[in-house]
Amino acid sequence: MRIAFMGTPDFAVPALEALAARHEIAAVYTQPPRPAGRGGRPRPTPVAQRAAALGIAVRTPANFREAAERAAFAALGLDAAVVVAYGLLLPEAVLDAPRHGCFNLHASLLPRWRGAAPIQRAIIAGDSETGVCVMRMEKGLDTGPVALTARTPIRADDTAGALHDRLSALGAPLMVEALELLGAGRLQLTPQPAEGVYAPKIDKREAGIDWRRPATEVDRLIRGLSPFPGAWFILGGERVKVLMSELAPGAGAPGAVLDDRLAIACGSGAVRLTRLQRAGAGPLDARDFLRGRPVPAGVELESKS
Repeated sequence: MRIAFMGTPDFAVPALEALAARHEIAAVYTQPPRPAGRGGRPRPTPVAQRAAALGIAVRTPANFREAAERAAFAALGLDAAVVVAYGLLLPEAVLDAPRHGCFNLHASLLPRWRGAAPIQRAIIAGDSETGVCVMRMEKGLDTGPVALTARTPIRADDTAGALHDRLSALGAPLMVEALELLGAGRLQLTPQPAEGVYAPKIDKREAGIDWRRPATEVDRLIRGLSPFPGAWFILGGERVKVLMSELAPGAGAPGAVLDDRLAIACGSGAVRLTRLQRAGAGPLDARDFLRGRPVPAGVELESKS
């Protein structure tokens, strides 16, 4: 089929590669380059970089408010459009332009975790499983009928980064299957319930660790915000990110360091911090972190106010 691909981050690249091997991609739409690195030079998105390597035309509109941009999309004469973590709202004129509509690969088990941060929210909430869905898009936020679903358990050591990579790999073949069924006229769509659970964008203010919370919640927050933006605490006036943790035995006043291997007391139970990052430095396993910054038992870490 003749399709457009609309995506931006690394998450979308496997789907782009899989579809490019099987379909005619008339154009790739991605967000405009953003300043990045020390020099602040505009950097194309991961999808733009991969599309260019594949020899596919790339378009980077800031939005679709202009009639000319909507008309240019309609003029592509598409059978379908595939949307994977694009990051821009699509007006009805764009959703309706392809002959079969627009299909989104969403990183949750809809209708749970509609919205911007489904991977992080699933871990933070303590869900036992998640997955990816292919849905036909409509005007509402992730409310369209679902075509296909693939599931995966959320493991006790999953970070948002690890789960992101697993779901990306799981989603690419699912979207390929959906388009094959669509082309054969055999794609079945199941309407979603009207009610759903939303996954709002992560606010950096959420990232401060509150040691007064139960250890299970602290551990999930740390893993759900790793690698970005990273949960943090204050040690000696310095903000330190925690990128990995695990539940640990022990109890004490919230924020108290219980041993010389970074077991920290929480409101109930304790967590062990296993990977950390100081400001301006790279991530380190706890053993290496402690060589440069010992944190002996008895130290009290600040709790989020």
